[in-house]
Amino acid sequence: MRKASLLFGLITCLSFSQNKQVLYGFSELPQSLLQNPGGQIKNDWYFGIPLLSHIHVNGGSSGISVYDLFAKDGVDFNVKLQNAVNKMKSTDFFIFNQQLEIFSAGFAMGPSYKKKEYLSFGLYQETDFIAYFPKDIAVLALEGNANNINRRFNLNHVNVNAEVISVLHVGYNKKVNSSFTYGVRGKIYSNIINLNSTNNKGVFVTIPGENNFYNHIFNLDLELRTSGLNSITEEDSDFSGKDLVKRTLLGGNLGLGFDIGFTYNLTKQWSLDASLLDVGFVRHSKDIKNYVVDGVYSFEGINPLFPETDTGQTAEDYWNEVGEDFEDLFELDSTATKYTTWRPVKLNASLNYSFGKKQSEDCNCLKEDNGYLNAVGMQLYAINRPKQPQLALTAYYYRRLFNNLRVKATYTIDSYSFNNVGLGISTHLGGFNFYVMADNFLQYKNIYNAQSVSLQLGFNYIFNKK
Repeated sequence: MRKASLLFGLITCLSFSQNKQVLYGFSELPQSLLQNPGGQIKNDWYFGIPLLSHIHVNGGSSGISVYDLFAKDGVDFNVKLQNAVNKMKSTDFFIFNQQLEIFSAGFAMGPSYKKKEYLSFGLYQETDFIAYFPKDIAVLALEGNANNINRRFNLNHVNVNAEVISVLHVGYNKKVNSSFTYGVRGKIYSNIINLNSTNNKGVFVTIPGENNFYNHIFNLDLELRTSGLNSITEEDSDFSGKDLVKRTLLGGNLGLGFDIGFTYNLTKQWSLDASLLDVGFVRHSKDIKNYVVDGVYSFEGINPLFPETDTGQTAEDYWNEVGEDFEDLFELDSTATKYTTWRPVKLNASLNYSFGKKQSEDCNCLKEDNGYLNAVGMQLYAINRPKQPQLALTAYYYRRLFNNLRVKATYTIDSYSFNNVGLGISTHLGGFNFYVMADNFLQYKNIYNAQSVSLQLGFNYIFNKK
């Protein structure tokens, strides 16, 4: 049972990250402004098709893949599970991230002959989950404590954060001159559900006992904070779809944040850009329920001798009493204390070089990129996480195949692998735009061995004045 529980946790946590390396810098797509509010603008106005303009799911595990456990290679499953636990570290993580753009739009401002300012706005929903691998807990579950006397099992390996949130945003972009463009974006967060347990401390150790064979000592300082869950999980809950919509539309626990970014053209062919995203917080003050276990507890196990029959206590009563004693050992406090969580800050930066045959200056179709058909560059991505930042480095190649078809290929080194190849395609039919992006193509021949997968797609209507 313990192995099955551990296996279930490993598989269900195989999940997702937030790097959008294919979308970043794909400046003909309006959604790229969410990656850099100071990016170059390629349209006069646009609107996203509601609920379809940006659908994003990508994922990975930094430790193992499903193939590590289920490969038909003749190795016993229990051996694979033991090897997987031994291989992973307490800094390995499982992540899930999903985004759905509910609506979005943008338009250029100013005199028609120069329109150097651009306003964009929208609302999107995001799910973000991260859990670090509880190394010592997994070892204890697999091996038990009989062969680990006097070993200290660290409980700070338990580290998890999950949230479902909606983000209402308004962005401003200004082209100062031919070389420099900057942008800012303000955000109002409405947290729908939050689960946070990232500051745990404590140890579990088994030592020889005085009144029994072993004495189990728990030195605990554990806390789980939740908001938005209690009204959903309570027995008599009347939570409905209307309540979900209300929380999405600024009826949840609120917070504020901002993005900033810029693009600087070093020459006609070289450019530098960077952005800082989700600098912000959420204040949790509604529907709060927190759980705390704090203290030192000792349990010397059970006495194998049954009680005297003349006491009237049956064996079943005895064992029930033992179970209740163990449950009563831990004092679980429940509170409604308000708390604040910080959004995972993200950093993007890239250096880019445009090249290729330059078209006639009369060709409007390429004027926004000075007529160059190709671009290559390097992008750095970082995200702040509870234990340590996660980093990724991407090399890319961008190509305009036709006036209405663009492609971008990426090669990424990150926490999951050193051979992540991605591809993005954007096409136009009149003002209608469709794009699709995915990465880790080298692993598609055996998707179960992939430690990360990603998919983005969307539909927009984009108007470019001729």
